[in-house]
Amino acid sequence: MSEVMPSGSDRAPVVKAQDAFTKAFQFRRADEAVSMGMHPYFKAIASQHGGTVTVAGREMVITGANDYLGLTQDPRLKEAARRALDDFGTSCTGSRFLTGTLTLHEELERRLAHFFQREAVLTFSAGFLGCLSVVSALAGRHDILYYDRENHASLYDAARLSYATLRKYEHGDLADLERMLEADAGKPGGRIIVTDGVFSMSGHIADLPGIVKLKKRYGARLIVDDAHASGVLGKHGRGTGEHFGLEGEVDVIVGTFSKSFASVGGFMAGDRAVVNYVKHHARPFIFTAALPAMQMAAALEALNIIESEPEHLDKLWRNVKHLRDGMNALGFDTLGSQTPIVPVLIGPDELAMAFWKSLWELGIFTTPALPPGVAPGRSIIRTSVNANHEPEHLDRLLHAFAEVGRRFGVI
Repeated sequence: MSEVMPSGSDRAPVVKAQDAFTKAFQFRRADEAVSMGMHPYFKAIASQHGGTVTVAGREMVITGANDYLGLTQDPRLKEAARRALDDFGTSCTGSRFLTGTLTLHEELERRLAHFFQREAVLTFSAGFLGCLSVVSALAGRHDILYYDRENHASLYDAARLSYATLRKYEHGDLADLERMLEADAGKPGGRIIVTDGVFSMSGHIADLPGIVKLKKRYGARLIVDDAHASGVLGKHGRGTGEHFGLEGEVDVIVGTFSKSFASVGGFMAGDRAVVNYVKHHARPFIFTAALPAMQMAAALEALNIIESEPEHLDKLWRNVKHLRDGMNALGFDTLGSQTPIVPVLIGPDELAMAFWKSLWELGIFTTPALPPGVAPGRSIIRTSVNANHEPEHLDRLLHAFAEVGRRFGVI
């Protein structure tokens, strides 16, 4: 007896899923901007010479980079990286948890703990990875995170990874923060306030004294992302806590080596027990290959210079004053910046793009910041200085801004 197979009409119709890549194939904006000569990103630098760079055979004054102490071209860092390359090779090829821990990791962590006056430090393969690791390990499902709305994107991704409840208070508005803390009083779980020390777009410094008062009043912990403050703020460059004389009130510092430390990678600094917990529970740390020796050696040599040569920090702040005072004297709105990040408010997106293009044509390498990086209608040209800028570089920069600002009626 033969089996009777159901006819094709008896089967449920197959419904094809929508192509998840459609959005990628339909994305045209970047290509259109490139074809119009109006794409300000991914500009390839052929060589660097302190405060200037060479792009497409042309020397340009660079502003907006984060080499605050001007150490990326220091021959001592290059030599330290070369020695580490000879001793350890090009990669650890494994995670710190397994086969990737080198003596250099431990030396750098000991030295950084001494520098930041903390019990312990843990290093990561990137600053972004450090934020993911710290927040996702320390904030549990029943905890509540309180974020300044202008916190870095890495912190927001970390909050998603943590499964904790996220509250966002208006930028710098501690009354808004307190309202949220008070509303959550009595709810289960812990409280963690997380803020940038220096905000990367505005150049503002967090109101750490006010945040510390709220932290104490409501029994919260405090994590400060000092990516743009380490090596920059405070008499010795220890960051936002030192700047305000409140180092002991910051529970965890997270930071990066890609700015003042002239390398790449990240770190956390805090109590030994807290660092040890993150070390054994943070999935982004455990399952990522360790920071290569060359980058650690460069960061370690940068730390040597930061500790022994304060003249780099002194020159940085002289340059900050030169640029900020110059911009303000011309009539630009620098959004009240107090740091080496000196944003210049332009306004509409299209105007900011045209402003950038005109600066580029005048030999100024900088970039616009557009929504969602800034609020709609509040696009900026993000400038910053480093210790390698000479007065003539900054004067050339100011002259270009003055010319373009008058041309477009911004000043």
